[in-house]
Amino acid sequence: MKIFENQKLKKFARAARPWGFVIGLILLLKVTGIGSSISLATQGVLMKAGAMDAEPATFISREEAFNYNFIVKDLDGKELAMSALKGKVIFLNLWATWCGPCRVEMPSIQNLYNSVDKDKIAFVILSLDQEAQQAKIAQFISSKEFTFPVYQPASPLPKQLRVNTIPTTFIISPDGKVKTRKIGMANYDTDAMRVFLRELSGV
Repeated sequence: MKIFENQKLKKFARAARPWGFVIGLILLLKVTGIGSSISLATQGVLMKAGAMDAEPATFISREEAFNYNFIVKDLDGKELAMSALKGKVIFLNLWATWCGPCRVEMPSIQNLYNSVDKDKIAFVILSLDQEAQQAKIAQFISSKEFTFPVYQPASPLPKQLRVNTIPTTFIISPDGKVKTRKIGMANYDTDAMRVFLRELSGV
């Protein structure tokens, strides 16, 4: 009986050995953080390949009125009432420095920002980092040489913007309607997105 049990244990051990290697590798990637780097690298490749291009027609949401009743502040502490942007197209991106997908999509947002009429289209890149992280946000933006306007909340955000997933991007029309709500990472550096924003702004 003992011989039979020992044989079963040896057989089980041989069968489980490859799985032990896989589980160990997964744990190693998780503990060292290498897994996150691989994931971000993969996302970056997909972005450059065009697999994640933002096509506005594919994520047009049910139109709803945008709630302008909140205030943001730039990285110098200057406050801006969102109601001051009524009449403009607003590209509102919710992100955080600790969010890998947010960081991956930001160069595409910068390229989009560089190519539009800023008198008609306002960018609000709204960090959801803790208020005390202002210096960290500024250092990150400076290190990447981003020039789009970056803000933090200066008042409670409306329920509409209390999202469960970041990045999330809203595009609001001049008449105050939410035209799109894109949940998750996307490449915004596309001709389709530029045309969409121009048409919304009436250019």
